Amino acid sequence: MNHPHESSAPALRRLLDLLASGAATEDFADVLADARHRGAPAAVLAEIDDATWQALRVHRTLRQHRRREAELTALFDTAGDLAASRELDTVLQAIVRRARMLLGTDTAYLTLPDVAAGDTYMRVTDGSVSVLFQTLRLSLGDGLGGLVAQTARPYATPDYRTDERFHHTGTIDEGVLDEGLVAIIGVPLLLGGEVIGVLFAADRSPRAFSPDEVALLCTLAAHAAIALDTAKALADTRAALAELNSANELVRAHSAAVQRAEQAHDRLTDLVLRGAEVPDVAAAVATLLGGEIAVLDAEGEPLAGRSAPAAELAEAVAASRAEGRSVRHGELWVCAVLAGHDALGTMVLRGRPDLDDADRRLFERASVVTALLLLLRRSVAETENRVRGELLTDLLTAPDRDPAGLTARGRRLGVDLARPHLVLVAEPAEPVGSPGADRGRLAGAARRYLFGSRGVGAEHGDAVVLLVPEAGDPEEAARQAAERLARLAGFPVTVGAGRPAAGPPALAASYAEGLRCVRALRVLGRAGEGASARALGFLGVLLGDGHDVDGFVGAALGPLLAYDARRGTELVRTLRAYFDCGGSLTRAKDELHVHVNTVVQRLDRVEALLGPDWNHPERSLELQLALRLQLLSGG
Repeated sequence: MNHPHESSAPALRRLLDLLASGAATEDFADVLADARHRGAPAAVLAEIDDATWQALRVHRTLRQHRRREAELTALFDTAGDLAASRELDTVLQAIVRRARMLLGTDTAYLTLPDVAAGDTYMRVTDGSVSVLFQTLRLSLGDGLGGLVAQTARPYATPDYRTDERFHHTGTIDEGVLDEGLVAIIGVPLLLGGEVIGVLFAADRSPRAFSPDEVALLCTLAAHAAIALDTAKALADTRAALAELNSANELVRAHSAAVQRAEQAHDRLTDLVLRGAEVPDVAAAVATLLGGEIAVLDAEGEPLAGRSAPAAELAEAVAASRAEGRSVRHGELWVCAVLAGHDALGTMVLRGRPDLDDADRRLFERASVVTALLLLLRRSVAETENRVRGELLTDLLTAPDRDPAGLTARGRRLGVDLARPHLVLVAEPAEPVGSPGADRGRLAGAARRYLFGSRGVGAEHGDAVVLLVPEAGDPEEAARQAAERLARLAGFPVTVGAGRPAAGPPALAASYAEGLRCVRALRVLGRAGEGASARALGFLGVLLGDGHDVDGFVGAALGPLLAYDARRGTELVRTLRAYFDCGGSLTRAKDELHVHVNTVVQRLDRVEALLGPDWNHPERSLELQLALRLQLLSGG
């Protein structure tokens, strides 16, 4: 039965209740179905359908935030376990349990080598139900763990039993079969470039593991390596105290060094837990080591402290990354900041040419803390950029539908669309792989380019669009963006800049202008460059939405106009007469009522002011267009 005056308010309230209660995705569809069953009008159904779609987007975003929050909480808890110096078994058990929880796998376990027996054994398991699996001992080099230990790299298999990349043995396959495992991922525990164990997560059904899951498991493995290293350091200290009773002074010095290292690690961990930034960590490490600390990002740009020439540090960074330790480079100490095998940046120490083991270990632990901080910042930034990217897509798709609503959404996300922004349109200059893959790589490069700024980036059409707060000349911004994006993406990138604009409709128009600029660069054979419409000369006047005639005339004729105004001469009039007379000096002197030598002298002055190419075809066309526009505008 139809209810023509029925309102959508009850359905909307029900959607809000579902969001608040964390209901399942399927429950949202029931709201629209119930409205249809009640015979609600088409307009109400459309409103409920749109609200349901928006609620599902919010529901998905909340679910992603909860997952990120769970990951960050687990990493912080793990750092807290290490800082509290808990028992090794407790820390390792917590790490394995968190690995299983965060990756959502059926089991997780950690294996360590037994030097005396010459094999590897299960140190900790979580979620295992097979006694045979829990008591497995693996010969060195066998199974997935053997491949991880030999290569010091993460490996994942969607189906262990059919994967031929590693050496199968009857004992291992029997244990895996008894546990019912199918998909397995293993990452190395690295200490000083040496694999000291392997951390695994496994499912009892086929599954592919994402790069984010690999990076997260590598970070947990780094914590496990630190826990083992700390336990070893404490064991070594106790042995030294027992064996060197006669060397009390040496024992005191060693104990003081260990205590200093623990206090330093507590201090750094506390900084991270309190939400400190990279410069705060760098300042704390500089104070602890009595030197100067600089932190560079993956491209060599400084995040804290003084910059350092990336080319000079490249060899040292490669050595540190390969060894998993800090290395000396002249008067500097260099340590790669890694999350697994993902290079996040570099830490550089100045002013301490000699480091003892304790200070070197402190320097290396500081790089692990910095890696954790950068990884957390990147995860948060990627989540924020994804939500902002949806805003940018809506802005470019339908800017006139609800400008006020778009502006309000942007303000909630930290993007003030009412303030001037610059729209940059980027596309690969030439195909490297498939169009989708190239655009995906460029989108990833754009996220790294915008990291740490209030800019927004998203794929739109065949290009990647960047919305950045206005900062100076659009031409220079486009040129710099093309260079930096090319370095980050690994292939040439063409960038077109629209004019600075504020408000959804104006920003959409600026995007259209930037897109036309990109196409013009491609037609002109300037792919791989960055430019604005204004910088393209008379083409820019044709391409630009604003048609900046005064700017174009000033750029083309500015030196002549200024000279005429200053000296009272008639260079502009002479140049116009010369072109109007088809380049004939004789006809031009008649037009101007002066001697031909006067025309020649004036044109010589024009060449001195504009350059020797003023009469070349392309420049000549641009000058004639500027003269005509100046005449039409009453100049």
